[in-house]
Amino acid sequence: MVLDAVARLEGRWEAELAGVEFAVQEVPEADELTDDSVPLPLARTVPASPESRDPARPATPARIIVYRRPLLARADNDGELSDLVFDVLVEEFADFLGVEPESVDPGYRGGLD
Repeated sequence: MVLDAVARLEGRWEAELAGVEFAVQEVPEADELTDDSVPLPLARTVPASPESRDPARPATPARIIVYRRPLLARADNDGELSDLVFDVLVEEFADFLGVEPESVDPGYRGGLD
């Protein structure tokens, strides 16, 4: 579903997407769960890191990671899950670009936080 969501964005954002990796992780890392008053995150964006002089620390591209189990818990069926994955990717990609989600996808439904 993540690959399908990315494919939906490629027509308009191909150049910008070229510098981003996408990953699926079961659940967020423990350090992301420090505040019990906020909902479980559905995704996160890891910024790119520049190349350093240390060969042990090569440059890495930006990465958008979606969390499988929290997404599954929020959807009642595959159709809802597909829509949720797309909207979450739109939100994360918009944040990465520094624009509003509606700029990334005019059909963005919002309200997923």
